[in-house]
Amino acid sequence: MPARVTFSIGDGPLAGQEFIFEERSICVMGRAEGCKPRLLYKPEEPKAPENRKISRHHCLLDINPPDVRIRDLGSLNGTFVNGQKIGQRSKDEKPGDVQASLFSEYDLKDGDELWLGKLRLRVSVVVPIVCAECGTEMAEAEPNHAVGEAAPCMCAECRKRLEQANLSTQTRPTIPEPVRRCARCGSDVTGQTGTNRPGEFVCSECREDPARLLRNLVRAAARGDRALTPVTGYEMIRELGRGGMGMVYLARHQQTGRQVALKVMLPKVAASERATQSFLREARNTQALQHPNVVRLWDSGCSEGTFFFTLEYCDGGSVEKLMAQRGGRLSIDTALAIILQALDGLHYAHHAEIPEVVLQDGRIGRGRGLVHRDIKPQNIFLSTQEGSQAAKIGDYGLAKAFDMAGLSGHTYMGEVAGTPKFMPRQQVQRFKDVQPEADVWAMAASLYFMLTTCHPRDFPKGSDPWQAILQTNAVPIRQRDPGIPPRLAEVIDHALVDEPQIGFRSAAELKQALVQVAG
Repeated sequence: MPARVTFSIGDGPLAGQEFIFEERSICVMGRAEGCKPRLLYKPEEPKAPENRKISRHHCLLDINPPDVRIRDLGSLNGTFVNGQKIGQRSKDEKPGDVQASLFSEYDLKDGDELWLGKLRLRVSVVVPIVCAECGTEMAEAEPNHAVGEAAPCMCAECRKRLEQANLSTQTRPTIPEPVRRCARCGSDVTGQTGTNRPGEFVCSECREDPARLLRNLVRAAARGDRALTPVTGYEMIRELGRGGMGMVYLARHQQTGRQVALKVMLPKVAASERATQSFLREARNTQALQHPNVVRLWDSGCSEGTFFFTLEYCDGGSVEKLMAQRGGRLSIDTALAIILQALDGLHYAHHAEIPEVVLQDGRIGRGRGLVHRDIKPQNIFLSTQEGSQAAKIGDYGLAKAFDMAGLSGHTYMGEVAGTPKFMPRQQVQRFKDVQPEADVWAMAASLYFMLTTCHPRDFPKGSDPWQAILQTNAVPIRQRDPGIPPRLAEVIDHALVDEPQIGFRSAAELKQALVQVAG
């Protein structure tokens, strides 16, 4: 049974409604049409005074079952947890002027009550049953006659082992909580793995040196560890980059001479078997993508709490790096050449046959199309091929799949730099149901940035980035740079429309429009 977070409405016209989350999700609660769930005390009267007590975008939930975190989004009437106000803007303050520093995040627990205006919601958190002896997740609790009815739950294998050892309630009335060990060095990580999260975990000390982790993986692969087949025969050359969840190294296969980008990703919470398989399934989907404008994922795997990948190496680095090399913005010709190729890769990925998709009935089967969810200049790479430069979309869905599997911990709310600035409003409001057009918006935002070094929206220092996304529109590009040709500006501005729908619904539409004005 997976961990589950449920919000139940306790009284009023909506009494009995439940909103259930069993997967990683971002949820904006409010009365605006784009909110999911949309909360109206009187659904039949959207403008009723009772409904006005709930702000259009009232609060943000960051859900990573069994963990759930809330923050007020500068609501006029405040958000209350167990009677305590956790956030509210002043009456003379506009939502877009809210300072992020004034609204802290609050961790919710089972039994908590939320009040949004006249609506009361009760929080229910269900966690998996875990063997107290070995930490394995169990389908259901079983009585532990070997150690007494009051003892913690044990899996059948551990219970059998204790029974064979003739342990009784007199000799062992209870089972102490097991010490969680680092999958790499064996140190105590009991306080680091996350509450109620079974699975492998790498300690903070080992995480500080991901290069050593990679070298150890490569050595173990050379000794014949079959779980490490994807990295067998490689030698590490130099570091290419690193971030909050891991690092990337340039590596060379000793027999073939092929160079690859060897990437390692380290979960911030314990990686359960369910989360591990979910993420590796998404990695296999990415492996199915074969297009000259998509960075190829050759292989993937997991060992000792560490995920690793071999990817196509792009010798030109990222577009972000190119911008830095050229002093900031790119010329129109250079930027368009890159974006048009990247749009080809995006169109392909949005329509490609994918081997392991979660179908509507919950089964895994073949489907079509992958959404990237994190298009930005940092994730568009350049590679020299037969004397010419090719643009390729990199990290295709891996970072977001890592997050969706719950392996990144609670990072979304605090992620105020980079990614949100290339994110359309729909991606915040409909996190789980994000559609391909969100990638198209982000591609247009990347072009905007390449031409101006500015993000489409203004993000004033200290302001709440989520309010900026929810409350403000993109600034017309010629306000950033009057030298942008009017016809090109018109296409970019249309591409960055958020409501009632995103301007261009497909990568092919945006590419066609750009080609027409480029000539």
